[in-house]
Amino acid sequence: MGCWILNEKLSVLLLLVWLGLNFYLFIDTFHWYEDEDAYIYTRIMLGSTLAWARASATCLNFNCMLILLPVSRNLISFLRGASICCGGALRRQLDKNIAFHKMVAYGIAVNATIHIVAHFINIERYHTSQSKEAGALRNKLSGLGKSPNESYLNPIRTYETNTTGEVLTTIAGITGVVITVALILIMTSSTELIRRSCYELFWYTHHLFVVFFIGLITHGMGQLVRGQTPQSLMLHNVTYCKDHYLEWENATQCPLPQFSGNKPVAWKWILSPMVLYICERIVRFWRFQQEVVITKVVTHSSGVLELHMKKRGFKMGPGQYIFLQCPSISQLEWHPFTLTSAPEEDFFSIHIRVVGDWTAALFEAFGAEEKAFKELWMLPRVAVDGPYGSATTDVFHYRVSVCIAAGIGVTPFASILKSIWYKCCNPNTVLVLQKVYFYWICRDPSAFEWFADLLFHLETKMDEKGKNDFLSYHIFLTSWDESQATHIALHYDDKMDVITGLRQKTCYGRPNWDNEFKQLAENHPSNSIGVFFCGPKTLSKILQKTCNSYSSVDPRGVQFHYNKESF
Repeated sequence: MGCWILNEKLSVLLLLVWLGLNFYLFIDTFHWYEDEDAYIYTRIMLGSTLAWARASATCLNFNCMLILLPVSRNLISFLRGASICCGGALRRQLDKNIAFHKMVAYGIAVNATIHIVAHFINIERYHTSQSKEAGALRNKLSGLGKSPNESYLNPIRTYETNTTGEVLTTIAGITGVVITVALILIMTSSTELIRRSCYELFWYTHHLFVVFFIGLITHGMGQLVRGQTPQSLMLHNVTYCKDHYLEWENATQCPLPQFSGNKPVAWKWILSPMVLYICERIVRFWRFQQEVVITKVVTHSSGVLELHMKKRGFKMGPGQYIFLQCPSISQLEWHPFTLTSAPEEDFFSIHIRVVGDWTAALFEAFGAEEKAFKELWMLPRVAVDGPYGSATTDVFHYRVSVCIAAGIGVTPFASILKSIWYKCCNPNTVLVLQKVYFYWICRDPSAFEWFADLLFHLETKMDEKGKNDFLSYHIFLTSWDESQATHIALHYDDKMDVITGLRQKTCYGRPNWDNEFKQLAENHPSNSIGVFFCGPKTLSKILQKTCNSYSSVDPRGVQFHYNKESF
């Protein structure tokens, strides 16, 4: 537990600050509506559900103010670049922007649920206040507004009214339904099952956020909840008059109370983030207009498409990622891909594996399934947004780094290892990084094809420079058939590995992470070790737990800093 707190202290602090602000806003607003004289008559009709509805609305506005900030990619990249001087802890928080986005979304869902339930009860209590059983004071308050010089408190004007139909004819009712439907669609389509099986559905429904925010801004214009006006409070002594309602209009100190609705405030909360996000979209649109030249297309036998591209003014760092769009497939969809090229190269490249409808359509558009490739001028136009920083860009900031990839998750480390190779070729480059451990877990032997060449060149260069200890890599094959097993057994004693053609032999099965991290801790007893992972969530949880377990409580001991690729 102590190691976990040591590694995650900033995350815990930010979580507590966010929760604390939510609780403060909720409690402060709740007490205000429970104690304010302007709402004494409203509370007589509605009870404490008035305060529940208004307190949850305030928290809803607060979280809607935050929800767009973590997905403003250019803002995150700017903050990441500006935080270089602040150490890795702050940058690791920026790498958790999607996790924070999800957390805020849960906050919106919880407060929206409270708000909806409270208002359902409020509507029913408004309706009940028109009945004879409600009592004389509630009947008196419900009857206000029938004469020209009176203002109403109860929006349900008669007991015989169909409350559902009445509410759905108001601005608050219509926008409330629109907001709720949009939120339900956004939340349900964001589940991991739908994101993985039908990414396009997730992508399109997420853009209902535009409808959600328009509905949120206009929702308060209905002014469904009403309170006594300040002028009326000065003339109408509410503490006396609520007990002497039969004297209203007859007693000087008890003129008829006047009521008005609250002015909309949601726009004040979300105006600044909306302006910031609009600027974000303008930058993305500007990048969309820039020309991208495809210089090379390669199809690998493992079902991976490799694209080499050039773009004016494009500057990248190792391990960064871009968003790719192909207008001939979809005018709206952008998909993230990690760059596999190094900054030292005169092009940038990505490797794409078929995992859904969009990537399958891209393969077909580039003629990857045909025997002969299309001429470059015949290829479809693509647009590129980025590059953006990610967790793996911090590999060079540690003296010891551990890079772990699963399957196609190896792509960010292709860029990292290429950059290491170029830096080793340059005698003027001084590296903070002194040792790299690289682990790759893969089930398909053919997937090693495109990556093995890179490792071979790196292995050769390290040997030439006398830096054989600089890179230690371990490749794990987790699936094989009987013929492959026979072939592996026959060539087990060969000098070069039968699968990869490298000197380092491939391991079969899955790594024992406890043994691996125990050995790392023994090899580097007083180092801060950066652990970088790209792959499935289940393995990520195991690695994060292992990092916390083997980090020393003593700050002078070994510390494993876990970083996960997420976009």
